[in-house]
Amino acid sequence: MNQHDLDVLDEIQRRVLWLATRIVDAANHDRATGDGVKVGGHQASSASLVTAMTALWFDHLDAEDRVAVKPHASPVFHAIQYLLGNLDRSYLPRLRARGGLQSYPSRTKDPDEVDFSTGSVGLGAAAPLFAAATRRYVDAHFGARPHSRFVALIGDAELDEGNIWEAVADPATTGLGNVMWLVDFNRQSLDRVVPGIRINQWRGQFEAAGWHVVEVKYGRRLAEAYARPGGEALRDWIDAMPNEQYQSLFGLTGPALRKQFLDGAPAEVGAFTEDIDDEELRPLVTDLGGHDLAAMLDAYAQCDAVTDRPSVVFAYTVKGWGLPIAGNPRNHSALLSAEQVDALRAAQGLTAQTEWDRLDPASPAGIRAGARREALSRAPRERALGVTVPESTGVRANKPISTQEVFGRVLVDLARDREVGRYLVTTAPDVATSTNLAGFINKTGVFAPTEQRSWTEDRMLRWTESPSGQHIELGISEMNLFLLLGQLGLSWDLSGQPLLPVGTVYDPFVLRGLDAFLYGAYSGSRFVVAGTPSGITLAPEGGAHQSTITASVGLELPGVTFLEPAYAGSLDWLLCDALGQIAGGAVPAATAAPTEDGAYYFRLSTRPLDQAPFEAARARLGDAVLRRQVVAGAYRLVDAHQAYPHLVDAPVVQLAASGAVLPETLAAAAELAEEGIAAHVVDVTSLDRLYRAWQRTLRQGVRTATVPSVPGALRSAFADRVPVVTVHDAASHAMAWLGSALGAPAVPLGVDEFGQSGSVADLYELHDLLPGSIVNAALAALALR
Repeated sequence: MNQHDLDVLDEIQRRVLWLATRIVDAANHDRATGDGVKVGGHQASSASLVTAMTALWFDHLDAEDRVAVKPHASPVFHAIQYLLGNLDRSYLPRLRARGGLQSYPSRTKDPDEVDFSTGSVGLGAAAPLFAAATRRYVDAHFGARPHSRFVALIGDAELDEGNIWEAVADPATTGLGNVMWLVDFNRQSLDRVVPGIRINQWRGQFEAAGWHVVEVKYGRRLAEAYARPGGEALRDWIDAMPNEQYQSLFGLTGPALRKQFLDGAPAEVGAFTEDIDDEELRPLVTDLGGHDLAAMLDAYAQCDAVTDRPSVVFAYTVKGWGLPIAGNPRNHSALLSAEQVDALRAAQGLTAQTEWDRLDPASPAGIRAGARREALSRAPRERALGVTVPESTGVRANKPISTQEVFGRVLVDLARDREVGRYLVTTAPDVATSTNLAGFINKTGVFAPTEQRSWTEDRMLRWTESPSGQHIELGISEMNLFLLLGQLGLSWDLSGQPLLPVGTVYDPFVLRGLDAFLYGAYSGSRFVVAGTPSGITLAPEGGAHQSTITASVGLELPGVTFLEPAYAGSLDWLLCDALGQIAGGAVPAATAAPTEDGAYYFRLSTRPLDQAPFEAARARLGDAVLRRQVVAGAYRLVDAHQAYPHLVDAPVVQLAASGAVLPETLAAAAELAEEGIAAHVVDVTSLDRLYRAWQRTLRQGVRTATVPSVPGALRSAFADRVPVVTVHDAASHAMAWLGSALGAPAVPLGVDEFGQSGSVADLYELHDLLPGSIVNAALAALALR
């Protein structure tokens, strides 16, 4: 790149720096918050990436490239989008305001186009790696897409996050030559200047994982100085200088800087700098490569040249570059004063009237911005898959069967569907066979970038690895599972190909990957995950392998629909419905569930259940009515008035249960009938859908000052306003709200303490989930009327 182009880029980066700084300043000083609480915005952390991001967007990137932006560089990203004409000016003063620019880049909340949500440290960094793995899968199955580079801009402190190294080390992410991570190596954390530099350790870890590593440490001034006689001593001193000492130079000028720089330096360094005046010394010794446009562009080109493995660039920067707070150890949350902002504005040649202006379109910088806008423009992506997922695969069972086994059977049946099967892709963190994905794997194979020879003969499991396989096996990392699922669920946008992603994980370990699960949901990803086996029904494994709060997690996660079917038929309907929703518009109108936009979490069990009660309900209600109610969230499994007509005038109670505890609940209903009490049994297939329906009516009532009604899904399953007992192989509070929703006394039963090893009967007795305890709870509920 010639000097003229570098000068144009320098003019652009100075304007980016100004706008990013002013965006944060306006949020804190121009806008009344009403409570006096600081808005924040990270002026210093933004500034350190101005050069790297200017070089990317105004020279390096193509339209098909996808970038995750360091959370604290959000103002820089929005400033760039504004200069490119992709963001309306009205948003610039609205950082961290309702309906304005988000604190950190967000796919679902920001007004400009964000490729990857960032904010939860480490996850946004790893997401492009799994997006590239997804692209490799898409290219292998559906033909090569236009070439994309997947870039992550990472704060150096993010490398302290364990999930970073889990992602780097996973075999599923090896060999991705279209990935580049850029580490903003400013050597400052939130509280301090980091005393030690860990670059050698990090370099070794990346290289051990097969990555290509580039260091951009020095700018052109220092590189030229090192080449002069005596320059080697200067380089050795800067390399050896304590980080705290080096960082302190950015706050000094003149003789004070010279004195600080030479403190402890060899005599050769003093001699080398004798002929350099004070005004020249400061820009020389603070000339870091991360703020040299030519050096950064050269580093990007080096990464492009390596196509067989991912690359990482360590760009040495200073926090607060170009600002009076540069290098200050307390600058993380510091804000420029009004006087400092005025001085920065004046240095840009701007006034209060022109400070928000874009670049002059007739100027070289404005012409470049216009050309880059055209070069980076993207066509809209189609999210709908355009296939019809059947309402049901027709799975039936003549003997007791678990939902985990049914889940595997339904996937195999869907894989046989010539229209739907090719879009299914499954993944698991080394638990594929133990979560019943073996049948699907036998049918479709395991994905690998190249054909792999199998050295074992196993008639039960054919682990055939090839580019045509549809299962992606991961190492034992639940974070990686949810990161990959999140990117598979965004493949329609990031790779131009919608998929039907399905993952499995041991339900107790959903919590290990919860941050990444939440990240995928916040990003608007669409996938199915099955947590199995769940609850204390996994009795012999003991408390460490029993999940009791996952039902609450599924219920409370925005953008996720939680489902816990007990029977084969209901699971079949619910899984087909979920995949139909993901496919987009393929669910028949007969479904009672509203259109949903997000992920689906199935909580499943290994406990075999007798299917006769469900088949009896099917005969009583008919498939159409029963399916509608199952999908809506609940149905009456046993209608006491029909099952026990002699109890027509008896006291009535409702037993609401979800998942594996239905047999005990049914037995309790039979015992209550013997005692002259009519007990309806309601199978709750989706607490989530019931709760959302209830909340919609409540919110409507609150907002209109009217009496809320009982929503249809609740009204159909709980026709009588009578006391209710809730029974769940999970924390009792997950279902306790049903009493309020129905306006009736409620007694919640569940698991509210850590479990221990034992049989199912042992643990059900311990937690009051046996029929006798349910009967006593029903008597207590009736007494509360």
